[in-house]
Amino acid sequence: MKRQHGVILALDETDPEKVRSVASAVAPYVDAIKINWPLILSAGPAAITDLSALRPVICDFKLADIPNTNRLITEQAIRRGASGIIVHGFPGTDSVRAVVEAAKGAEVFVVTEMSHPGGQEFTAPVADRIAHMAVDAKASGVIAPATRPGRIKEIRGIVGSLLILSPGVGAQGGSAADAIRAGADYVIVGRSIYGAPHPAEAAKDVSDVAQSAMKK
Repeated sequence: MKRQHGVILALDETDPEKVRSVASAVAPYVDAIKINWPLILSAGPAAITDLSALRPVICDFKLADIPNTNRLITEQAIRRGASGIIVHGFPGTDSVRAVVEAAKGAEVFVVTEMSHPGGQEFTAPVADRIAHMAVDAKASGVIAPATRPGRIKEIRGIVGSLLILSPGVGAQGGSAADAIRAGADYVIVGRSIYGAPHPAEAAKDVSDVAQSAMKK
């Protein structure tokens, strides 16, 4: 994944036709497309292959199982064209390492702290430990909340040069500029782009903000 815009589209739609339309429209303004289980369950795993023709696809499966199950899911996602995969850290280091090994060079991102209010209940108290785990497991990067920029800054101090992807911009109230300035490499934006009347314009607006923040 090459950073040009600093924006990743979280395409959590379930209508395959709208997915194709939005992805095609916003592709010039995003660096990757993140997909989750709602799209896979509605359109099938072929959606990974289809969308990867437009932009690198990150499978946000938040893997949280034993090492063998994590490995099997990762292998299938990569085989279908995924460029990256997202995994939870709380199942332990062995489960994260299984994903890194199965990814065979594709990017692996470990969730440190989730962006919604409930993320402060259970993920936030162990986020620093999980960030250290991501470094030790040789993951490509981590997920840190754009809704709490101060946490991005703290996690950056732990992960060093690893990538930080920050969800929660837009509908959840996070600011793309604040997240980038706090240390995020990419912001993840969903509903405020794919739910906009003109998704391409919305994506360009976020890209402009992110790029401006990257220059400061």
